[in-house]
Amino acid sequence: MAIADVRVPRARLLIGAGIAVVCATLLWLARANTFYFDEWTFILGAPDWSLASYLQPHNEHPAILHQLVYALLLHTVGLRSYVPYMAVLLALHGANVLLLFEVVRRRAGDLAGIAAAALLLVLGAGWDDILWAFQMAWLASLALGLGVLLALDGPSTPRRLALAAALLLGSLMFSGVGLPFAVAAGAYLLLAPGRRGQLLWLAPAAIALAAWYVAFGRFGAHPNPPPSAGNVLLLPGYVLWGLAQSAAALIGEGGWVGVPILALAALAVAWAWWRGRPDAFAMSVAAALLAFFAVAGLTRAQLGYEQAASSRYLYIGAALWMILLSDAARRLPWRGTWRPALAACVFLACFNSGALLFSFAAARTVLMERQVADLYALSSERADPCLDPNGAVDRLVMPVETQPSLYFRAVDLFGDPASGMPLQDRASYAAGVRNLRRASC
Repeated sequence: MAIADVRVPRARLLIGAGIAVVCATLLWLARANTFYFDEWTFILGAPDWSLASYLQPHNEHPAILHQLVYALLLHTVGLRSYVPYMAVLLALHGANVLLLFEVVRRRAGDLAGIAAAALLLVLGAGWDDILWAFQMAWLASLALGLGVLLALDGPSTPRRLALAAALLLGSLMFSGVGLPFAVAAGAYLLLAPGRRGQLLWLAPAAIALAAWYVAFGRFGAHPNPPPSAGNVLLLPGYVLWGLAQSAAALIGEGGWVGVPILALAALAVAWAWWRGRPDAFAMSVAAALLAFFAVAGLTRAQLGYEQAASSRYLYIGAALWMILLSDAARRLPWRGTWRPALAACVFLACFNSGALLFSFAAARTVLMERQVADLYALSSERADPCLDPNGAVDRLVMPVETQPSLYFRAVDLFGDPASGMPLQDRASYAAGVRNLRRASC
């Protein structure tokens, strides 16, 4: 008996229970978190948002639906609690786990689907996407992208094609993470027998993305130093490092140990494709994985190949790797000593990854204490005549805040995020006060 032949009763219920337990635990661990870094770009600018503002890129990403979600949350729950924002993020994380289970289950059976879902659920290497609410855009793009794959990999009906096209457009409207899924959708319809004519269903999303880029996207902010034509030469190393680190992320590892893991993962995929000719779905997922790191490298490779191992990238890459590796996993035997051996491997990978996720969640509380101290500093200096109108409270944690008046306007409209939170980092509070006051005062 092979893994693909095993059926697990109530597998979806089992996955749902795991999602509920883990996400509830993560929400509890994040109870003292607050708004941080890029979130202040949205918060400080929200009072001025117009219809055109939603079309403005965040960095290089389309952020139309991302901004809309933040606008809805700001005008309902405000800034007084971070819990609703984390609840949205974790709901999307849970959706990705469930969708990945469905994708892998279709190709490799219940056991492989459960293993993939468990690995993504506690993916410690992807902590940035699981512990920071602002990353809801990336998780939403991934969820909608997985929906595109599920919609295409089935009966070819106008309803399913329309659904895939709508989901793809939504994925692109949340963030640039939708672009690899556009590549996957195009590759699938191009390679699947008799489906090339259905590429026209993707035309509206392609036209909308091109129009957005010409009108708004090309003016997005770039990192410092900005990308250049030299990124093309740096791209192979960047892509390979991203592939290696996202493969290693599946077992909670990273660094140079990712190189042999990449070799093993590539061999497993090659073995599966040698045993049975790869179908359009497998090749489209491979194209999406390569496209994800290639697109990132075109705008980020100048920062060094190590940047491809950013936690927010590893979550996406790991999800795509698990779909690719499911073709190899489905042929593994499920008998004799193979059963405890394979179960032990998945358990150890989940345990190692989960421990990593917990350690990052614990470490984040220290960062949040510094952010809360900065918020206290802003509040305490509001009525101070020595307040510098161009003072930045903390350029490392809160780099967007360079005009305290914008912060005061936001908290007047949406509430004080520091209300009810204890001031524990006195040193950061004192430093924030100094940064906000005019030097000559």
